[in-house]
Amino acid sequence: QPTPTVCPMEIAHVYTKVRTQFGKDVGALKDEPGELLKNADGFLGFILPEETEETLNKPRNPELFNFDTSASMSESEMNTDVVITKSTAMKHKEGGWPKEVDPSEKQDVTRFITKAQKQQEFKDSINLMGPVITRCMRQNGTTDIYESYFHETEEDHSSTPPSAKSLAVMRDPNELKRTAAKIAWYPGNENKVGVAYAIMNFQDKRFSAERLSPDSYIWDITRPNSPERTITPPSPLCSLAFNPKQHDMVCSGSYNGLVSVYDLRKEKAFCGQSEIPTSHHDPVYDVFWISSKTGTQFVSTSTDGRLLYWDTKNLSAPVDEVVLNAGDDVILGGSSLEYNPEAGATKFLIGTEQGAVMGFNSKMRRPNADGLTVYDLTNVNKHHGPITAIQRNPVHSKFFLTVGDWTARIWVEDGKTPILSTTYHESYLTGGCWSPSRPGVFFLTRSDGVVNVWDYNLQQHASVYQHKVGDLPLKSIAVSPANPRLLCVGDSDGTISLLQVTKSLADPVHGEKPNIGAMFDREAQQEKNLVLRERDLKKERAREAEAKRQEEANGLAGSGRDEKMENLLREVDADFMLTIKDAEEKENKK
Repeated sequence: QPTPTVCPMEIAHVYTKVRTQFGKDVGALKDEPGELLKNADGFLGFILPEETEETLNKPRNPELFNFDTSASMSESEMNTDVVITKSTAMKHKEGGWPKEVDPSEKQDVTRFITKAQKQQEFKDSINLMGPVITRCMRQNGTTDIYESYFHETEEDHSSTPPSAKSLAVMRDPNELKRTAAKIAWYPGNENKVGVAYAIMNFQDKRFSAERLSPDSYIWDITRPNSPERTITPPSPLCSLAFNPKQHDMVCSGSYNGLVSVYDLRKEKAFCGQSEIPTSHHDPVYDVFWISSKTGTQFVSTSTDGRLLYWDTKNLSAPVDEVVLNAGDDVILGGSSLEYNPEAGATKFLIGTEQGAVMGFNSKMRRPNADGLTVYDLTNVNKHHGPITAIQRNPVHSKFFLTVGDWTARIWVEDGKTPILSTTYHESYLTGGCWSPSRPGVFFLTRSDGVVNVWDYNLQQHASVYQHKVGDLPLKSIAVSPANPRLLCVGDSDGTISLLQVTKSLADPVHGEKPNIGAMFDREAQQEKNLVLRERDLKKERAREAEAKRQEEANGLAGSGRDEKMENLLREVDADFMLTIKDAEEKENKK
């Protein structure tokens, strides 16, 4: 009797779920042994062969067949793309100017307005706008459009304790780490920041490494894992600056003394560089775009003792050159630079490698004058090391901050000595900057990885907050002008730390602007009075010394006359005695 043939059947568990359940636990699944189908008609799960059918079948080698009556199904999951939304606004000050008209230049604006007012289209537009403006003015007369309905809802953050937190970290993507020498925020954008990377130590061993990269980067702080744009200069960059008018134009200074220009709108951003014979002979420590009609000029300074003017249209040679001569053929090397058009389009402040401050005004240049102003060079008032940062106050522009050695000092433009000075810090100071929204707040970076925050509106004898960023020395710092709560700090390993300070350090405080201005003016006046008092004391001491010399001279002359008189009297006495003696001898002879 033949052995019954058993046909195995695969048992499968099929499940489905709706879209909202994707990604969740599928529930409990367990393996169960398979069983053959059975029913009430006596089917036991197998079919016995029939002898009558056996003759119709031909014997074959054993074969295995699998039967599955269900359709094949699989599970897959997907997520939709992340949609990033952002609320933006535009502040419309005045009409859209043509490209050839610079709104910051009054002559160009006046010339364009005069030309436009003579056109017939302008006159027709004024006639059509007249009724509309009249209706709006009448409406404004009945409704106060400047009324504020929510005075009481404004929050006061001045009492909040100052603090900061780290939001992101942007690391140098190269294997051989370099120093974050300069940080510059993209104008009008709180998410982009440019960083210049270079090794600033003289004769560093890393210079001989083949893998040393000269690249610098443009970062997007919302995507800190990798840089958004790479800038490849011929030599590592020590400084860079964005053009305030054409934001995609970048000027930079290199370690080998060259200056270069980049256009971020192009695929190859490099636009040109200066030539070695006409460039700086030392690393370019700072660059600034200056106010000009074309918007293509910038300046650079270096420790070779020169301030050079450049034009992006022709970088083969500088437009002008200023030698930082402190007098008596003493050349000071520039280590930092400050330029603020609000204080004057022709005024510059230079922090020097010798710790002194120099001012330059191109309007004051004459054949017999170089336009340079050298502040007090005495050891009492100047820094004891290079000035690593110099910046004007964002509100009171005639006052400026300098950072060097272990202190930060505040100066007034028309004075020669500092009006305020911080206490000596525990570690060497490597940089600093003002808060763009609060005139009394400034930040300092230290070589022990700490950021100090000073608030002169609250106290002047000590910092109000210290934030430990890391163990490595901090080398650069910059606060976002678009969002004063954000600041980037760079260290010697090329790591950029993005910090967010509390609103008490960023939001303007009621009455702070006049209070800080009055305090600075009071200290400046006191310093001037002390200088005048010292000058008067010197004059008085000089007069006393001169009088003493006169008395000594008169005393010597008087003593000389007395001796002559005594000698004359002796001679007279001698002659008188001789006369008497002769008379006596004559009488004795008689």
